[in-house]
Amino acid sequence: MAHVQKGNRAILVVGGGMSGLSAAIEAAEAGMQVYLVEREPYLGGRVSRMNKYFPKLCPPSCGLEINFRRLKNNPRIRFFNMARVTAIQGQPGSLDVTIQISPRYVNHKCTACGECALAAEREIPDPFNYGLSSVKAAYLPHDFAFPMRYVLDPCVLGTPEGEKIKNACPYGAIELDMQPQVLDLQVGAVIWATGWDPYPAEKIPYYAFEKTGNVITNVMMERMASPCGPTQGRIARPSDNGEVNKVAFIQCAGSRDENHLPYCSGICCLASLKQATYLLDQNPQAQISIYYIDIRALGKFEDFFNRVQAHDNVTLIKGKPGEILQDPSTGLVTVQVEDQTTGHILRESFDLAVLATGMVASTANDPVPAPVTVDEYGFLLNSDTSSGIIGAGCTCRPTDVATSVQDATAAVLKAIQATCGR
Repeated sequence: MAHVQKGNRAILVVGGGMSGLSAAIEAAEAGMQVYLVEREPYLGGRVSRMNKYFPKLCPPSCGLEINFRRLKNNPRIRFFNMARVTAIQGQPGSLDVTIQISPRYVNHKCTACGECALAAEREIPDPFNYGLSSVKAAYLPHDFAFPMRYVLDPCVLGTPEGEKIKNACPYGAIELDMQPQVLDLQVGAVIWATGWDPYPAEKIPYYAFEKTGNVITNVMMERMASPCGPTQGRIARPSDNGEVNKVAFIQCAGSRDENHLPYCSGICCLASLKQATYLLDQNPQAQISIYYIDIRALGKFEDFFNRVQAHDNVTLIKGKPGEILQDPSTGLVTVQVEDQTTGHILRESFDLAVLATGMVASTANDPVPAPVTVDEYGFLLNSDTSSGIIGAGCTCRPTDVATSVQDATAAVLKAIQATCGR
């Protein structure tokens, strides 16, 4: 076991998404020693998988690049990818944290030349694209990955292919015998910013979600619309790569439902409105129907809602669909709903249906390994920070990117106080 001890003036940030990155950078720029732990092989979290932000509709790469540069240039930050916190013990101001780091099988000598991927033969589902595409077993997580370093899938270990990949690397960066590591860190406080997970659409059987079908989720739509996504930005039907001229957006897919997620995630309406603009930018003649219970577009977002709603090709229907059917012969999906404004039962067919699934706290599926206070849905409650563990961003509640960054600043102030045992 490696041992790293910096005293109680250090802060551990768990989660390398936008709130975690912001917290780590701000804490370091305030003079604190910072350790950043991220379970994925890259930093940036789910924001790095987005195509655009709302309401400005600008790509997230700009903001991420600035944060990556700040992180890289700050000697007070040390980050660990493919890592998880397995234990936290002690009191605020003196916490002992155990971290498990999984092997990447690619060391720091990697230049991202891509020779390993050329030598690889087998393919695996691409986790960055939610399985919409595949990558070689030696792969770069995505085009904008930080760190810019390849990953080797364990499926090639102990095989001739693994040796072939190793021999193809001109820099000696492939380590087939790389082992897991355990680090013991001494810190004064922990900022828990592990973000959120999409609600599993397969748990909603009446919406006919299939990985290769024409009912997809909003996070999959985000990747499909991205220029570096599985279709290079072309929105197409997954079943046959066909043209998309009619799309149904289904709001509250599994949300505001006692059988699934009883709460509202707050941002799903805006995400669907944003994704409607993706389709209209590609195909100005496209027809879009948005099925909703209530549209949540408050404050500064109301103008964005009004702009999208005013488009001639966008129709808003107040009603939650009771069923979606897929026709295997045509690939069309049929949505059935009761229109709450007229009382009529509507049935209409579309090329594609997009489910606006809700946000699930990551801590609901992967709890903090220490006594903390959470609500009935697994979100961290910052009303009690006596453990020295402070939540930030979507770990505490469903929220947008801007609010997550604000949360990160607040968490840093609380963490600095906690390092003094207060």
